Amino acid sequence: MFGFVCASVSELDEAQRARYDAVYCGICRAIRVRHSQVARLGLSYDMAFLALLHMSLYEPQETAGDRACMLHPFKPRAWLDCESIRYAADMNVALSYYKCLDDWNDDRKLSAKVMARSLRKRMPGLEAQYPRQCGAIRDCIRELSELEGQQCREVDLLAGCFGRLMGEILVLREDHWAPRLRQVGFYLGRAIYLADAIADYEKDKKEGNFNPLPGEDPAVWEGYLTMALGRCTQVYQQLPLVQDKQILDNILYSGFWVSLRRSRHEEEKG
Repeated sequence: MFGFVCASVSELDEAQRARYDAVYCGICRAIRVRHSQVARLGLSYDMAFLALLHMSLYEPQETAGDRACMLHPFKPRAWLDCESIRYAADMNVALSYYKCLDDWNDDRKLSAKVMARSLRKRMPGLEAQYPRQCGAIRDCIRELSELEGQQCREVDLLAGCFGRLMGEILVLREDHWAPRLRQVGFYLGRAIYLADAIADYEKDKKEGNFNPLPGEDPAVWEGYLTMALGRCTQVYQQLPLVQDKQILDNILYSGFWVSLRRSRHEEEKG
């Protein structure tokens, strides 16, 4: 369900691209250091948005370095580290675990079972440190699974469920900015759910899988997606963001749509 909250890298300048990549590599490194090598398999570029948003809002102290890794063994890659990046790494692992657990329970995917088992020993620590976030991830994924299993066509209910999940993830701590961050996450989560349903529509129809969108033309739902993303950006613009604002704008105003078009094109080709 992720893969849409990404930058349109062709529209970033060289410095912005280097910064974006360093944040992504920093999250990957943090997952390895704090959890395991295997946990890095669930890494998503979407988490770079989460880290950059918090880095811009809170401006934590950053450290930097570079090194080669298993994925890039011949050339050192620059990385950044800070509280925001470590939080994004932890949320990535929590999301991966509960999603794999749900995939195993619903579809009996062996790969999901193996991945969930490898992440399970990390969860007590994450649940103790982030009870609100982990509880929201667990409960919302379970609720979504139940609603989709019932062939629920109330798109607003389904999208809102994923919106609540994202709202809690975007809130690092209950502070002055928590209400706005929760709103940004809620509307962004709704947009992600709608984008995923639109991108998968033809594939689901062909394979007989459940898709929440009624009707024959998923493009009509892009209007609802535009509204959700518009409300997200309306609240987002109320945050006092300066550092990395251009990268964040790129993700929300351009990258999201580029990712959706790419996903739909790939589904049509497939």
